[in-house]
Amino acid sequence: MIEFRKEYFADERDDNLNEIGKPTQRQDMLGHVTGRSPYFDDHLFDGLLHLKCLRSPHHHARIRSVDTSEAERMPGVKKVIRARDVPLNLNTLLSLMDFGLDDEPMLADKKVCYVGEPVVAVVAETERACFDAIAKIRVDYEVLPHVLDVEEAIKPGAPSVNPTYPANTFLYHEKYDHQKLRFGDVEAALRQADHIVEGRYQMSPIEQAPTETCGAIAAPETNNRFVVYTSTQALFFSLGTAAKMLKVSSNRLHFIGGTVGGGFGGKVDSIHEPMAILGCMLTGKPVRYAWDREEEMQVGAPRGAERWYITDGVMNDGRIIARKFTGYFDSGAYTRLSSYAIIKGTGHLPGPYTIPNVSSDVYCVFTNRTPATAMRGFGITGVDFSIEAHMDKVASKVGMNPIELRILNSYRDGDMKAHRRLAKNTALIECCQVVAEKAKWKIGNEYKAMSSLKGGGGERALIPAHTVIDQKGLARGGNGSSGFAYQPQPYTPSTPTFLSTPAFPSVPAYTPAPSYTPAAAERRPASGTSEPVPGHPPAAPQPAAPAEQRPAVNRFSSISGLRRR
Repeated sequence: MIEFRKEYFADERDDNLNEIGKPTQRQDMLGHVTGRSPYFDDHLFDGLLHLKCLRSPHHHARIRSVDTSEAERMPGVKKVIRARDVPLNLNTLLSLMDFGLDDEPMLADKKVCYVGEPVVAVVAETERACFDAIAKIRVDYEVLPHVLDVEEAIKPGAPSVNPTYPANTFLYHEKYDHQKLRFGDVEAALRQADHIVEGRYQMSPIEQAPTETCGAIAAPETNNRFVVYTSTQALFFSLGTAAKMLKVSSNRLHFIGGTVGGGFGGKVDSIHEPMAILGCMLTGKPVRYAWDREEEMQVGAPRGAERWYITDGVMNDGRIIARKFTGYFDSGAYTRLSSYAIIKGTGHLPGPYTIPNVSSDVYCVFTNRTPATAMRGFGITGVDFSIEAHMDKVASKVGMNPIELRILNSYRDGDMKAHRRLAKNTALIECCQVVAEKAKWKIGNEYKAMSSLKGGGGERALIPAHTVIDQKGLARGGNGSSGFAYQPQPYTPSTPTFLSTPAFPSVPAYTPAPSYTPAAAERRPASGTSEPVPGHPPAAPQPAAPAEQRPAVNRFSSISGLRRR
């Protein structure tokens, strides 16, 4: 697809990537500096009403009763909206792609699951009138135990946060409580390693803090349609979600995006549009629903907290022969996009390094925190931070230059990744060399001579025969009845030669396990693997072609240098 883009859209984008240091003007800059860029809040209407929400003061509580009678009589109040007024009061964004179950209400009905969860919405002539009416609403709560830590949340007896997922873990395919990756045999490799290096890494929630807070304005149009001006970053997600929750045809909704005043992923969730449209439907007037700064910081969906445990098996010369991950992603009270973050994070493991034995178990966990959503590098940033912090810890353990450690273990073209894909267009070695050059960080000549184009492929391109590929974690392969129909040739690793990538030591081969067919309800399969289709023999992977051999050159001898495509 990249090559097609270059062929058919060559006139639309310059791929020389040599703009650094040039005074290139952004196409939207003039509008920004002259104040002419249109934002959602610039579209005002006669008779515009405002919408604000009464929010939960508790992390977790059952709603016993709600009394809005006094608020409904307040001056300027046009409508008080309860959960019963929402046509479909349950949603999750990714359900539009049939991924996950609807679990988050627009307005809480039976219980609240985080501080700030909306319970009642008030539509009034002014924001002040909204707040005055909200102060008159009486909610009787039964406070429940809450949980704010991911590991506490999955312990037996922990408070159940999300009624749709009572065990506090997202279920993939409504069946598996985490994402699993297996490549090689980590436990056997750890027993063989000279050093075991363990680490625990934590990323806290981060609010995106856009200059423009989240919001939308909905107004009635002719022909029983509604126009919506919105700050969303995902216009069609927002359109689909609003149509679904309000049970209207999408052709009755006219969404206009325009300029986004900062988003960074935090304006992907569709929360404001359905509420503004519902207020518009119930009053027949234009309705503005926008957060103030306090709401943005309190209930705006942040980057989710992450916790990663990493265990490496390392040889004395710095080769990492095994890496084991256990990860927990704090989704907050509801799913939003967090379940997708786990898939992205798992797809990024074990980082940009050729490690012959990899194991990971990553969980999407519900806690009584504000629901999390996307932020720049979504699903990758936290685990990348953990991996690179751990690499420094490994370097310290074996007494090695941290840049040299990375160069030694980096992907080369033709290496097999833990996800059964060959690495290509790799460039970490060259990036490390340029970083060392620019930072005046000394690295050995043998590392300066290394290249991503040399030393890959060959045995490094094989999928280990002892890789577990069934749902019980049993090893298969070698006997032709299941698994892989080949075995790598045994070898004895030689003394490392640093002008090419040192070979990794082999792990003692398993005796193939008997054929096993997992039960339909089996939990925790190995994600990223394929089970044989009944009645069809498994396809044997073909050995990869040797990596292309080219002269050792530094493809990034300067920041503006050209990169091979």
